[in-house]
Amino acid sequence: MRQLSVLLALVLLLIVEAIAAPGFFSPGNLRDMLLSNLPVLVVSIGMTMVILIGEIDISVAAQFAVYTVLAGVLAKTGLPMPLVTIAVGLSGWLIGAAIGALVAGWKLPSIVVTLAAMVVLRDALRWATGGAFVQNLPSNFQWFGMSQVAGETFLCATAAMMFAICAWGLRNVAAGRGIYAVGSEAEAARLAGLPVRTIQVGCFAALGAFTAAAAMLNSIRFSELQSGAGTGLELKAIAAVVVGGTSVRGGRGTLLGTLSGVLLLGVVGPALTFAGVNAYWEKAIQGAIILAAVAADRFTIRWERHAAAAR
Repeated sequence: MRQLSVLLALVLLLIVEAIAAPGFFSPGNLRDMLLSNLPVLVVSIGMTMVILIGEIDISVAAQFAVYTVLAGVLAKTGLPMPLVTIAVGLSGWLIGAAIGALVAGWKLPSIVVTLAAMVVLRDALRWATGGAFVQNLPSNFQWFGMSQVAGETFLCATAAMMFAICAWGLRNVAAGRGIYAVGSEAEAARLAGLPVRTIQVGCFAALGAFTAAAAMLNSIRFSELQSGAGTGLELKAIAAVVVGGTSVRGGRGTLLGTLSGVLLLGVVGPALTFAGVNAYWEKAIQGAIILAAVAADRFTIRWERHAAAAR
């Protein structure tokens, strides 16, 4: 029901945009929207896993900026691009695992841990770079040395493959089912023999790796890299996941729902621009959408409990 309502809202928005601003559907604009939202989709895959276990990570934007700069710095050393990609992905996995260890091992609130991580990573990056761009990148960095058309195709195919594999795995692999079990009732999952802490750490590590992959896919679009890349990414990813029907309490949600959330939120900003509305309203609308989704989730839970009690 949530996914259908999100898709209906998306269709209505597109119809209004087709009437008010037909230029919105120009090939160039559609391509730009697709490429700019691919990193959001990739990060949202990992964010879905974390929210499914009843946790949250608000440090992904800071992590994204760190991995972006790291990719550029490693490439400038002359390291082959495949090794750069592996190194950035491994860094993401390690940082995510460290955050997960603090949450699962020390039983610290995930919002506090990730808030601290966000501040530390942002300030450390600002100190290390001074806010400067990473420039003079090697010629084989942008688009991995391919043509722009081939590079864009590669980005889309990679993101689609990651999404398809993870969507299938969450539903059909034991580890994926374990994520739902831990999010539904962690103590019951532990009594059933599931390694609850390992699953929790694994979800945060996966989010770190997906954030690193998103940073890498986004970075190769440019010839120089911003040290402040990814600003607002955490809001977009969390909003997409929650709007797509994943319960903030954990245990319920799908990646297909997350995809619908990414599509809706990805269209809102450009739609406002083409409609002549100030772009600053985008974040306000995203916040309102998150609030509405959380309220709807809470209403659904209460309704289900009431229905169960009535039976």
